[in-house]
Amino acid sequence: MATIFTRIIDGELPGRFVWRDDRCVAFLSINPLQPGHTLVIPIVELDHWLDLDADLAGHLMVVAQKVGRAQQTVFRPERVGLMIAGLEVPHVHLHVVPIRGVHDMDFANADPSPDPAALDDAAARLRADLRVGEDGRPLTDA
Repeated sequence: MATIFTRIIDGELPGRFVWRDDRCVAFLSINPLQPGHTLVIPIVELDHWLDLDADLAGHLMVVAQKVGRAQQTVFRPERVGLMIAGLEVPHVHLHVVPIRGVHDMDFANADPSPDPAALDDAAARLRADLRVGEDGRPLTDA
């Protein structure tokens, strides 16, 4: 059975995408730790990050860095945190989170019911900085 992330990637469930390429996607968390909290996820379903081949792991890190740089520009945090917890959904995902301190990475502080308008705004601002459309795919200059 497909994971919830695969169902989002496939369009069966909604997602606020900020990146999409042929190997991975990035979309906002529905329970953000901080505004702009983004998940970077390989398209292929792998349960554990230890099962990633080196090339895909590297690609996920490159995309996480791009998202993190956009978060720095858009949200102006002190830092951008990166975490791979892997307990919530059995599909590898990197949490990229604008933070002020380590307490901002505590899942006990996740927002269980964020304002949809705030999520839409955060996604739009990240997409603009990343120069991608609502589907997360790159915008053309033509």
